Amino acid sequence: MPSECISYRDTGYFSSLICDYLDQKEALTPFYNRFPSLDNFEAQLEEKSTTFSQENRNTLSQALTKQYAHITPSDATLANIESLKDAHTFTITTGHQLNLFTGPLYFLYKIIHTITLSRKLKEQHPNHHFVPVYWMATEDHDFDEINFFRFKGQKVQWNREASGPVGELDTNGLSNVLALFKTQLGSSRNAQYLATLFENAYLKHDTLTQATRYLANELFAQYGLVIVDGNDASLKKEFAPYVKRELLEQVSHKNVTEQTEKLVEAGYKEQVHPREINLFYIKKGLRERIVQEGAEYVVNDTEIRFSQSEILSELDTHPERFSPNALLRPLFQEAILPNLCYIGGGGELAYWFQLRTYFEEVGVPFPMLLLRNSAMLRTTKQAQKAENLGVTTQQLFAKQNELVNQKIRSISNITIDFSEQRAFLKEQFKAMHLLAQETDASFEGAVKAQEVKQLKGLDNLESRLLRAQKYKLKDHVQRLVDLQNESFPLYSLQERNTNFAEFYLEFGKDLIPTILESLDPENDRFTVITM
Repeated sequence: MPSECISYRDTGYFSSLICDYLDQKEALTPFYNRFPSLDNFEAQLEEKSTTFSQENRNTLSQALTKQYAHITPSDATLANIESLKDAHTFTITTGHQLNLFTGPLYFLYKIIHTITLSRKLKEQHPNHHFVPVYWMATEDHDFDEINFFRFKGQKVQWNREASGPVGELDTNGLSNVLALFKTQLGSSRNAQYLATLFENAYLKHDTLTQATRYLANELFAQYGLVIVDGNDASLKKEFAPYVKRELLEQVSHKNVTEQTEKLVEAGYKEQVHPREINLFYIKKGLRERIVQEGAEYVVNDTEIRFSQSEILSELDTHPERFSPNALLRPLFQEAILPNLCYIGGGGELAYWFQLRTYFEEVGVPFPMLLLRNSAMLRTTKQAQKAENLGVTTQQLFAKQNELVNQKIRSISNITIDFSEQRAFLKEQFKAMHLLAQETDASFEGAVKAQEVKQLKGLDNLESRLLRAQKYKLKDHVQRLVDLQNESFPLYSLQERNTNFAEFYLEFGKDLIPTILESLDPENDRFTVITM
């Protein structure tokens, strides 16, 4: 498929932090370990090899085998799970929430990036094996962030009461969502597949965790994707020593605070604010922060309280009841996976940058951080529309008003630019200013005021002329606006809004392979794919 690439900075949709990171600006070097170029993976691999034990590998492989009991993984996935026992196997990981029916398109791009990078690394290091991993955010509790997806401009939403970790939610009520979704899908073969996929995922599995694993497995099993649920007693037991230190020493707060202050001093914003204890306590329907009050540990907004000895006993007996928050989840992930690289969006990488010194303090290798591939999908029809309108892909990324004004100026048979008149007017007033200097200050002020007034008058005339030409060329303007709205739904990047089902309807089983072949794991630019 043909594609174009645009620098992230030029899109206008990515923060200066991320753009500076991609440019490897010196100000950011204290906040990461190694930049994710292929040449740097050798050193990362060696560092991780020395800290990840065979016991860790065995525990991980056994836990994953149990987690896959509810579905039928592909031979490639089973082989990858088994290979995690081998000292020469490493992971490339991304994480994402349990969004309904995958949520926005970038869910696919994240996972595809882990797959393509794993393949590339295998070519470079044939004596090692690399496993693409999707870490499910099963312990998140913000249901409102995940209970919907957007399809054809409409919000398909799962309405229910929810509390506690979202992964433990039952799937009751999703039959109503499916019924609504079917009315929008139509009756094509691809529509029938999507309806069946939704039904098999959400109506034939008991929890949101099981449903999401089934869904991601159906979409990516052929590529050997391994899906990890961190809310697992055996994996939490491996993480328990770090939880104990967090409870007793609150080491993350000190290190992350200091690192964050340096990040802010370098001119960047804090992404996540560290708490004194960055842990939650979870039970059925409950996920609340652990807060220290004097000598006691209190579960926020509950009557649950522990002495120090009691909470350490609880950790020893029930490690699964302790849940890392957004700042500690990266450490949990890196402690239980033989991971080399984390692939995430700009917001995710921003809070990883706050963590490097904390990782050093607790003795866990800091992974390489790679910005996930970003892309926009467009049809050949849309590409042809752009060509007919004489608008480039780069121009489509402009703010809509700027885009329209720029286009009207370029196609109008009248010059809508009074720059020449402004320059002439300023020259005339130079003489007036010289004259005013020979009189008094009050006259100088009057000349200045008159200059400002007349320049403003030219601005107003130019704006009126532009509006008149917009009206005269309104058909062209409307076609341009329609094209941009199709490409940037809700005035934002397509990948942050549109669900994959919208494109699967048209392209079917070719959708994911086409995207996979179009996205280069080493590409540090935004990709526009013409389907």
